[in-house]
Amino acid sequence: MSITWNPWHGCHKVSEGCRNCYVYRRDSSCGIDSSQVRRNADFNLPVRRDRHGRFKVAAGETLYTCFTSDFFLAEADPWREQVWEMMRMRPDLNFFIITKRPERIAGSLPGDWGDGWTNVSIACTVENQRQADLRLPVYMSLPMRHFMIVCAPLLGPLDLRRYLSPAVEEVSVGGESGPEARLCDYEWVLDIRNQCLEAGIPFVYHQTGALLRKNGHIYRIACRYQHSQARRAGINHTGSIG
Repeated sequence: MSITWNPWHGCHKVSEGCRNCYVYRRDSSCGIDSSQVRRNADFNLPVRRDRHGRFKVAAGETLYTCFTSDFFLAEADPWREQVWEMMRMRPDLNFFIITKRPERIAGSLPGDWGDGWTNVSIACTVENQRQADLRLPVYMSLPMRHFMIVCAPLLGPLDLRRYLSPAVEEVSVGGESGPEARLCDYEWVLDIRNQCLEAGIPFVYHQTGALLRKNGHIYRIACRYQHSQARRAGINHTGSIG
């Protein structure tokens, strides 16, 4: 089972991948300004206890952390140490973070981070070659136990070969969702998959996106089918050619 935990909400667009941000799209429909960063009511979710004193979030759960913001957003600096403390208190949980701000990670880590905490995975997301070449050299130089690259929304072909070291645990690829989604070409997806196979890196095709070009045809895919159609493609692999 997985749980989404958003200790704060709101963000600022930093690159082309942010143009059609699903958080901005969803907030806009409710009249909410997504650029206003605020702490959420479930800020202390991982350490909440029931009336018997037991943690409400059971051991072994994965918490998808800060998926309506960016964990390393500057406005969240006053709150982040409290979040690190909660993660420190719950080594029995797995915290999964995705960021577009790898340049802010080093200065935002807790003092006892060392070479990383086993229960915290920080992935870097890239959408095109420009962002891959800007973000990944910084990201791959950081002290981490877990390295993961998320290519989403994939907006063009990517050459990741120079970044696919044995330290990378997974590369995940997905197209863009929403009514204004930009096209994702299946050939770009397959090329990244092949790069991962060559490097022995696990690959996951997690989402088709709303607009997919495959075998010369362009398909408009409803949101409810984008994850299942990606799985049905059958191209995920564990990193071994055999």
